[in-house]
Amino acid sequence: QAERELANAGFTAPTMAGAKPVWDEGSDRVTGFEILPLALMDRPRIEVTLRVSGLFRDVFPDLARLFEAATGALRLRDEAADMNPYTAASEGPRVFAPAPGSYGLGLSTDALSDEARRAAGEAWLAASAHTAAGEPARAALETRLRGADVFVHTQDLPETDLLLAEDYAAHEAGFAAAMSRLGAPAPALYHLDATRPDVPKARPLAEEIARVTRARAANPRWIAGMMRHGFRGAAEIAATLDHLAAFAHLAGVVPAHLFDLYHEATLGDPAVRDFLQTANPQALAAMEARFAALAGAGLWQSQSNSRAMGVA
Repeated sequence: QAERELANAGFTAPTMAGAKPVWDEGSDRVTGFEILPLALMDRPRIEVTLRVSGLFRDVFPDLARLFEAATGALRLRDEAADMNPYTAASEGPRVFAPAPGSYGLGLSTDALSDEARRAAGEAWLAASAHTAAGEPARAALETRLRGADVFVHTQDLPETDLLLAEDYAAHEAGFAAAMSRLGAPAPALYHLDATRPDVPKARPLAEEIARVTRARAANPRWIAGMMRHGFRGAAEIAATLDHLAAFAHLAGVVPAHLFDLYHEATLGDPAVRDFLQTANPQALAAMEARFAALAGAGLWQSQSNSRAMGVA
């Protein structure tokens, strides 16, 4: 069942291209793919490139091979390029991953300087520059990226959100930094909520960040829950700010009013500030430093007159 769910998530991309997985009902495994005729799609095919994690690459290598085979079959179809962009696209890999034995991006989101943004972009590129089979493919990766119109990152864990873990900012905002590193405009950025596979929801990245900030991060009920966890809860409150700052710095998708909102819910609330000072003074100091760094980097221009004058 796990393979079926992961395969269906992975084959969202082939479905956009006009392919679908073929299942062996006896073993509940993917055994091949089927190309959908254009007449049944009622739209052009969408050209898709995948960047998969090192874990997915290692656990499900056949899915990457099937996707590559499907895109190869699409290139050979006798269809007009305006309906099937694969027929006019260059040959080369469509699935990219970290180098063999490597996992994650090795991308730092701490500093808010231009140099740090360039380094983050290079880290994203370097950690995505191999095929799923382990062959170096930096040039092919850059070619695919320069032709991209949309970037979509999938979240399938219902117990988290994009501000609860650094990996979301590293992958999603890191991609925007990678495009800047290439000197190319960033495509439209989307966050795909697949926590319910039957009703996935794709939202623009900026919209998803605003939704999560208002619904969870700045929600007094969540903050009260973190306060019940003492030192660790304070660390989570501080980490949420770090992740919000990373999205702002690397992708420019966090408007200043969201930082105002989070400041009001945390350091601007005397009870929360007292909690941070008592339970985890390092977290309080880190948050004060992060807000100051955001202001210094021009990423947060507070709409509050008191904070604009330096009053906490």
